[in-house]
Amino acid sequence: MSVAVSLRLPDETARLLDEVASITDRPKTYLIVKAIEAYLTEYADYQVALDRLRDNHDPVISGVELRKRLGRKG
Repeated sequence: MSVAVSLRLPDETARLLDEVASITDRPKTYLIVKAIEAYLTEYADYQVALDRLRDNHDPVISGVELRKRLGRKG
């Protein structure tokens, strides 16, 4: 099932969307859906990183220590 959503794009964004749709031979709706999906995935990862950063029980370690724990040379 899908849901209809209406939105207004700035002229430049709409122009770029038209251009990419033409170049890739994809519908604008497809590109918009993919862009939103990518954003939501990145946002979720960002939130997890922030939550871990704010967690006092989750220690912050240096890059050197991380490589050591992974068995890689510093």
